[in-house]
Amino acid sequence: MKKISLLFLATISLFSSCKKDEEIKKTLEIPSTYDGSAFEANTTVQNALINQLTALTDEAKKGRTAANTVTKENLENLFELGTNPLSNEITSYYKSRLTGNGNWFDKLAQASGKTWDPNSNDSNLTGGVYGGYLFDAEGIEIEQLVEKGQFNATLYNHAVKLMSGPISLATVDQLVAIFGAKPAFANSGSTNVTAENRDRAMANYGARRDKNNGEGMYSQTKAAFIKLQAAVKAGSDFNAEKEEALKSIQVLWEKINAATVVNYCYSPISALSSTNPTEAQIGGALHAIGEGIGFIHGYRTIPQNYRTITDAQIDEILSLFNAPAQGKASVYKFAIDPVNELPKLQQAMNKLQSIYGFSNQEMEDFKSNWVNIQQR
Repeated sequence: MKKISLLFLATISLFSSCKKDEEIKKTLEIPSTYDGSAFEANTTVQNALINQLTALTDEAKKGRTAANTVTKENLENLFELGTNPLSNEITSYYKSRLTGNGNWFDKLAQASGKTWDPNSNDSNLTGGVYGGYLFDAEGIEIEQLVEKGQFNATLYNHAVKLMSGPISLATVDQLVAIFGAKPAFANSGSTNVTAENRDRAMANYGARRDKNNGEGMYSQTKAAFIKLQAAVKAGSDFNAEKEEALKSIQVLWEKINAATVVNYCYSPISALSSTNPTEAQIGGALHAIGEGIGFIHGYRTIPQNYRTITDAQIDEILSLFNAPAQGKASVYKFAIDPVNELPKLQQAMNKLQSIYGFSNQEMEDFKSNWVNIQQR
């Protein structure tokens, strides 16, 4: 009887020991580099979307010269170009703002081929070229709504669709591509980097906000993508790590966007608060404000569980840019009444700092294009 009891106890002990071993959490092994062996084959759709957006932007940019006329038909045709056009991937809200009579493509076309002056603003005028950029009658550079707005309304919206489905290794490649990065993660969109490795779209702006010390948002996004790929390769035991990486990518993409809006608030404050700014300085300031408007407006109506900022907060910031989501804009007022209008840009920066928890040092760092400063 004593032998049986000892055998029973030994068996229980062995079973408990095995169970404890099974309960030990496996550790995900994360490599230092991203595996790009199947990247090109997996990312034809995403590369085509960015190329299509580039072609559309290039057509809009022709309007920067008053001798050129841009047509709504050409813009809409480029928007519909390809087997999976931009129009398929954009949010329905943003699509409604771009297309149709009286909307952004139409306004850009009407302004092209003319000149404009913010001091002679008239609601009956259609806008035109000023200081090297094309503005509508309200002082909005619609080219920036077309391009920068679609970094989020189209490209990030496409990423949301990918993140909401099953995540395969091909999906990870596709997310990297629609962010605008390549497997080398060059942390630079400059011509110092070969075209096959150069960052585009939001990755390019992430690089500009990154001091290249391994701690910036681009570097963190790279690490999240490498972790995501490793977790998917390792299988279902690492679903928690996969979800953590996806969440990090979502948050960092949005923070890069917000940091870039902050960046585009600084130069108008500096230029328009100077004594007797030139036409080129005023045009450049309104151009920067247009970039900020585009970057923030594109997040409007993105599914809320894939972003931090709310539509109400977006609308508050757009109103501070004198470009409300609904109603008449008056961006030109920054040029003709800077004393009363420029404080709104500081208010917009303060709101973004509060929403995203940026430190004072980060806000200061966002003034800079670190790719240019470091010549990388």
